[in-house]
Amino acid sequence: MAREAGWACQALSVDYGQRHRIELEAAARVARVLGAVEHRVVALNLGLFGGSALTDPSIAVPTAPSAGIPITYVPARNTIFLALALAYAEVTNSDAIFTGANAVDYSGYPDCRPEFLAAFENLANVATRRAVEGERIAIEAPIVRMSKAGIIRRGHALGVDFALTVSCYNADHTARACGNCDACRFRREGFAAAGIPDPTRYRD
Repeated sequence: MAREAGWACQALSVDYGQRHRIELEAAARVARVLGAVEHRVVALNLGLFGGSALTDPSIAVPTAPSAGIPITYVPARNTIFLALALAYAEVTNSDAIFTGANAVDYSGYPDCRPEFLAAFENLANVATRRAVEGERIAIEAPIVRMSKAGIIRRGHALGVDFALTVSCYNADHTARACGNCDACRFRREGFAAAGIPDPTRYRD
């Protein structure tokens, strides 16, 4: 969506100790295929803090919906990710940071909500030399209010090859999805609602 709007895209991924590190390989493929100017990976081990099934191997990834914010929530993850992207944006003199946060068909993570993104944009524009000198940095979240089906339809219209992507929290080393975690459930339901064939390779 950023590319369609005319932006030159510089992609950033974070290797934060997540159990589904296969997503980093997928991110590199997507960045290459979609023509990113560059793709950088920051290594930052959030597993040192624990508290999430995505960073602590002793905590199982849930296979059924749960009440409240699920154990797959990684404490302050999007705040940390956006702070890293903000540093990258300053160094590259970028006018905007695009993030794929979504607050419709999601697990209830507090750092995916529009009010969080608006607050971070305010922070970005009092915390950076670039902004203080008169060049604001926008936080763009074009899919934040879209359903998963809407996201899939939009991506399909833009020619996205969803077979290159990985959503699963428990994907194996060949990128086959478990089919049972929240991420798999939202993805599968999104493709079904969009009426578009799901290219995901599931283990079962």
